[in-house]
Amino acid sequence: MRLLRNPNIDFIGLRRYGYIFSGVTLVVGILFVLIGGLHYGIDFKGGKEYVVRFAQPRSVADVRSTLTPALGKSPEVKTYGDDRTLLIRTDVEGDLNEIQARIIEALERTQPGNRPEVLSTSIVGPRFAADLRKGALYSAIGSLIVIFLYIVIRFEWRFGLGALLTLAHDVIVVLGLFTILEPITPFSIEISQTIIAAFLTIIGYSVNDTVIIYDRIREYRNIFKTERLDVLINRAINATLSRTIITSGTTLLVILVLFIFGGEALRGFAFALFLGIGLGTYSSIFVSSPFVYELYRYQQRRAQSAVAVRSTGPRARK
Repeated sequence: MRLLRNPNIDFIGLRRYGYIFSGVTLVVGILFVLIGGLHYGIDFKGGKEYVVRFAQPRSVADVRSTLTPALGKSPEVKTYGDDRTLLIRTDVEGDLNEIQARIIEALERTQPGNRPEVLSTSIVGPRFAADLRKGALYSAIGSLIVIFLYIVIRFEWRFGLGALLTLAHDVIVVLGLFTILEPITPFSIEISQTIIAAFLTIIGYSVNDTVIIYDRIREYRNIFKTERLDVLINRAINATLSRTIITSGTTLLVILVLFIFGGEALRGFAFALFLGIGLGTYSSIFVSSPFVYELYRYQQRRAQSAVAVRSTGPRARK
């Protein structure tokens, strides 16, 4: 199935618009992260956990809206095993038993006959949260290094740098968007283990599109040996454009369904995937391939300058 038949878009000619868009989003995202800081979830900043079982099922949204005024801020609420058991997480300051009493009182006041029972309690300490943050950072950096080495081995170092820049671009922009949007979204997009899993998924999906375009560029370089590099790259992107749109479009539709019907606990995860996959599709076209083109042009200019120096050197001495 081909969505577009024989497209002929000059993506390399449009690359400056991509540079402007990516540059602005990167600068704004980095500034918001540096000024406001990342919004960590309980996993990465510490807090208290309560596993509560009810006599009758209660919805996650209902429990969250009930506990928000009682605790002074919205807690993290998820189903835990079955629909009658919920995991409640909060970083509200106070004694473990005091917070538990406030939770039970609020739940009993809204549904007196539902008899909430606390099955277990635990504290996520600052040291454990710091270890989780380090682990998440190392996993992201490790995945970038492995992908870079794979691209270098399969293609060459220029393509590896292009892929690495593209992936770093996607992760930084999504982090910046999360920092900007977290205070205004009606659902939680704090950085948690679930969001880190979404980022790793984004990295894998983005590099998949990039590798397909790189593979087509390499193929065309062997077939059309006399064509200019910008023509080859445009030809490669246009040849894979239909596949890219169909694959990304169907994936985004599935994620949209997950976002709408997946429940409150999955909305942040689905939102991160939606932003990341859409951005990864853009960056594989307007960031990775143009960056490789710029590297080749830079090396060609250096080689031409070296030749010019060698050719004019003897005459200059005479």
